[in-house]
Amino acid sequence: MNRWKNFSSGFVRENPVFGLYLGICSVLAVSNNLDNAIGMGVCVIITLLFSNIIISLLRKVTPNDIRIPVYIVVIATLVTVVEMLMYAYANTLAQSLGTFISLIVVNCIILGRAEAFASKNGVFDSILDALGMGLGYTLALVALALIRQLLGTGVLSMSNPFDPSQVFFNIEIIPSDFVISLFTQPAGAFLTFGVLSGLMALYNGKKAEKQAALAKAAAAAAKEGK
Repeated sequence: MNRWKNFSSGFVRENPVFGLYLGICSVLAVSNNLDNAIGMGVCVIITLLFSNIIISLLRKVTPNDIRIPVYIVVIATLVTVVEMLMYAYANTLAQSLGTFISLIVVNCIILGRAEAFASKNGVFDSILDALGMGLGYTLALVALALIRQLLGTGVLSMSNPFDPSQVFFNIEIIPSDFVISLFTQPAGAFLTFGVLSGLMALYNGKKAEKQAALAKAAAAAAKEGK
């Protein structure tokens, strides 16, 4: 197994949001600003990482007939722990994300990687898969949040999730007279997601065509060599 390919596939080629279209509900709901996007991304990365580790460790002793309930119990336990920690140490962010923290339990990315990868591979490879997919999910959230926050408010800002009074940056880029408030609303989330998904599909399509052309040329050269 090419471990770098396994790790990096979640960034572009198999990005869970723009490539596999998983976890869309939470992405559309919490991508209205950078604080929420990064907070949700970190929650998903932590849950995905530990669920992949545990499920990989249990893969040889988990009966096939009950594997899905086992995965759900593991994921639900991890999400409960993450949610409790957030309410204890990042209460403002937890309040902002609300019920979407709990809904990580049914996030298709978590269960999908458990079934498709962690249950069939060792711990180290499962860790790489979790980090790649988790970072890909977070990058997708951040991309959406950057566009929506910038066009919808004209401002890019980010605060410390553990201390909201500590602002890392707060930059007004677009004057208030030129902002498009649509992007702060659900319709703006769908519009931004649709455009970015289309661009990702176009990029992947062009890349696949290029690889197919190279493979065809290599096959033709090999045939001539014979």
